[in-house]
Amino acid sequence: MNVIQVKAGETVVKRQDKVTEWYLVQEGSVVRKFAFAESVLAKNSIIGIMESEWFSCDYVAREDCSLIPIPCKNATDLQAILKDKQNFRPMFLRTAVEQRHQLLSLYASLQKRTVLMHSVAESSYDEYKTLCSQLLLSEQSFDKMEHFAPITMQHKAENWEMSNSNALVTNYLREYMQLMVKDDSLCVAAIMEASAQMNRVTLGIGEMVRYLVSNKDILCSDSEDDIFHLYFDMAVQLSKKKLDIAPARTHMLQIVDVMEKLGMYSKHQLDESKAICENYNFSETTQTQINIAREDCVAHIMTYAGYDKTKIRECKELLENYCNLPDRLSTDNDVRRLRKEITNIFYEVYKKAFLRSMKEPGKLSPIMLMFFNFGFMDAKLAGESNANALYNLTDALEFFNSDHVYTIYTWLKTIYEGKNEPSRNEFDTDYNGYLLELRRQGEITEDQVQAYKKDNARKVEFEIQNMFQSGNRVTYGRVTTFLPVICEDDIINSVEKMALTSERIENAINKVRKLDYSILYRDVMFSDPDKGINQEWIMKEVMPDVILMPNAGIRSMMWQEVAGAKTDTSARFLFPILTSADVDEEMIDTMGRYRWEICRRIQGVYWNDIREKSLTADYYDYIQFYRKNNDLSTDAKDKIKTALARARNNYREVFVKDYENWIKYESQGSFRLNKVARDILVKYCPFSKEVRQSLASNPLYQSAFTKLDAENRKKTQRWTALYDKYTAAGGEITTDLKENLKFYQL
Repeated sequence: MNVIQVKAGETVVKRQDKVTEWYLVQEGSVVRKFAFAESVLAKNSIIGIMESEWFSCDYVAREDCSLIPIPCKNATDLQAILKDKQNFRPMFLRTAVEQRHQLLSLYASLQKRTVLMHSVAESSYDEYKTLCSQLLLSEQSFDKMEHFAPITMQHKAENWEMSNSNALVTNYLREYMQLMVKDDSLCVAAIMEASAQMNRVTLGIGEMVRYLVSNKDILCSDSEDDIFHLYFDMAVQLSKKKLDIAPARTHMLQIVDVMEKLGMYSKHQLDESKAICENYNFSETTQTQINIAREDCVAHIMTYAGYDKTKIRECKELLENYCNLPDRLSTDNDVRRLRKEITNIFYEVYKKAFLRSMKEPGKLSPIMLMFFNFGFMDAKLAGESNANALYNLTDALEFFNSDHVYTIYTWLKTIYEGKNEPSRNEFDTDYNGYLLELRRQGEITEDQVQAYKKDNARKVEFEIQNMFQSGNRVTYGRVTTFLPVICEDDIINSVEKMALTSERIENAINKVRKLDYSILYRDVMFSDPDKGINQEWIMKEVMPDVILMPNAGIRSMMWQEVAGAKTDTSARFLFPILTSADVDEEMIDTMGRYRWEICRRIQGVYWNDIREKSLTADYYDYIQFYRKNNDLSTDAKDKIKTALARARNNYREVFVKDYENWIKYESQGSFRLNKVARDILVKYCPFSKEVRQSLASNPLYQSAFTKLDAENRKKTQRWTALYDKYTAAGGEITTDLKENLKFYQL
């Protein structure tokens, strides 16, 4: 078996990576990371044994490691491995049992922490209200407690499971292993049973980690809207009245003690909180806690952006006029003009405020975070309860960002920092093309073109004027009544339920990837002439970048299929950051559009040329000549005619509807497509191996699946032989090369 060397600190696999094999830790150790909760996998541990389709957490080398890849994803693979290498039986079984015990121990620890957090928060807040009443102090409002409830687990581990695991590992592991390794079936069943149990426990761990992280700001937060600072304000009031601050200080110290036990607060937060308890002079402090409903948020935002009082007053009058409209969804000319005025101001304010935040980096106020990430400007317009909920979400913005998911503010920041280039505009022109067009029109000189290419502030302006403004309107979903300032009318559910986190986005993407396994793969050129490979096209999966627009919308959008000239760059999808739509449905629709547009991009001018076989060419030919197609019944032709009418003769829109049926229904064996459409989709959008196996007995798919499996076996053999020659010549099998080989096994 091949051995992979991983340096200390390097990531072995990332959360949401596809599980295509397990990894045996031969030397060294690996840290398994669930946000703040970590556990160490030592020598002989197996990475992936607890996973399902996707890795549920990050695995990072704790020290220099040697890992052995194990081509295993299910019981069938495991049985083949243990039959071939019988000496693996005891090691695999012991590892499964011990890693299960390790996970159950972590589960039990997190369970205690969730109970501790909730009970302490409840009791501390109740005691705070009681003390305020007893000591005749003004009670500060704390809306977070209205939504704070004990955790409700979907994936539970029972107490008997923990007791059973503890007894087995502590007292009877030797006898258990002696029995189980005697028989292949017993051994495989015991390992897979432990694996399934670990997977469920892992999902439960994820639930508790998310609960703790999303609610940790109730006890103590950077925004100072928390129970710790309720007692801080109490201490200030007591000090001003020349009363003993001991009751408040005692509770503050108790909260700090709980923070240490929970183990998820930064050292800086803990040190700062301790210092406040022990050394702070409360007599010199004024209360600073924000009440969103009482704050002049418009003035706060526009002052930050550099506007004077006159401009601020004008904007406030416009918002007030809009807020007082008898029908804010009206399409009358006066209302449309009012919306347009507010819209123009919003984006101008956003641009100026954003650029200031980049030039003067530092901690942003919660109100500015609400503006940048959610389009919030006015508590009355948003509704007081919604404003408070958005305020609370500013402490959890990490849940809206990941490697490929960004809030609009984070996305613009990556452009300002040069990590990403601006998106193309509505006319499919990129930033450099836009500059060349300005030069052609005589609006700028060649010297200015070269200077502007390096000007990241101008790039941000281009992104705001084009992708941001258009994408914000489209993802809102009701373009005739669109307003970029978030309004109460648009929030039809609780803010918490509408919040579209990065995890929800990733799960929706994975549901499509699980069925249409090749959707995000691209052909990429690999060349190493010195080692015998001149030019080979390999398959590489390229995850899309998803940008969350600051609105409460109902639609998604496939903005562009690649980020630049190269086809191995990420697509860009747009989703509203708050949504009442079905995210899975929207993702299927977006992926369908992406399927069509990436094919058009790769094929270029030949996208509809039937002589150049491709998804778009075959589909274009099918729709264009459907009336003459003898493979279509009269009923099928009538349905195509109706579909074309609904799509206003747009072939892509007809394809997207067929793709939705392909993913939602045909993958489950429920037939919705005609024979011709099905043959095209089965050829260019094949199902994953698991789905193919479940549908293999159906004659509608049998021939196509058999052909695909034969082609994949042939390509696997070819690549394996090529890799052998390449390594013999001194070449290194890179991550991309490994992924290419795995592609033909999916």
